[in-house]
This record gives sequence, C-alpha cells and structure tokens, in this order.
Amino acid sequence: MSNNKTWHEKHKEESGFGSRLADSVASGMGSWKFIIVQTILVILWMGLNLVAYTYHWDVYPFILLNLVFSTQAAYAAPIIMMAQNRQNDRDRAQAQSDYQTNKEAKLEIEALAIKLNRIEIDKLDKIIRILEEMESNSKK
Repeated sequence: MSNNKTWHEKHKEESGFGSRLADSVASGMGSWKFIIVQTILVILWMGLNLVAYTYHWDVYPFILLNLVFSTQAAYAAPIIMMAQNRQNDRDRAQAQSDYQTNKEAKLEIEALAIKLNRIEIDKLDKIIRILEEMESNSKK
C-alpha cells in the first residue's frame, strides 16, 4: 500500500515531531488570524496599562511588551527558517518526483511512437502487396 502514497504523504510521514511543530508554528504565525489576535492583544495590553488606576504592570514605553516581542522574534525567526528549509526539501522531492514521472512518460511515448511506426509500415506493406496483386491480376 505504501507504493500508492504520493511524495507529499511519504515526506510528511518521514518528518519528526519537531519538524511538524515548526511547520505548524510557521503556518500559524504567517496567517491573518495570528496578526489580528496579536494586534488585539497589543491594543488591550497598551490600553489596560494606560488606563489602569492602580496597577500598571508595564508602564509607557511598554518595556515588557518590547521584551515579549523580542523573545517572540528570537524564536520565530529560526522556526520559520526551519520550515522554509523543509519546504525547500519538499519542493526538491516534488521536482524529483515530477522529473521521474516525466522521464517514464517520455519512454512510454517513445515506445508508442515506435509501435505506431511499425503499424504504419505494416499497413503500407499490405497496401503495396494488394496493389501488386491487383496489378498482376490485371495483367493476366
């Protein structure tokens, strides 16, 4: 049954937990949902710290928020790069699979062309024989 699997299914099965996690994180961080949720959280963070009457956990200029973003960026960049590397690997695997398929198709097309040539030659030979027989019959 594994012969029926596509290159993508095989590649996905070969990926480890860390690879799948990095792909999920990169996919999530590269979405509008993430941007919208993060924007809402930043607005809430800033709003609560500006309007709070008694407890400001991160007063203006929001140094803690900047630290959170720096930490997020420090982890996000290598995770996204790992996901891009795996995407490159998937692209190479797909290209190799496509190349192999094209190579096999080319061989099949060449074999079909040879068979069609043989059929055409056989038909022409039969037509020539029929014409020769007709010619020899007409001379009698």
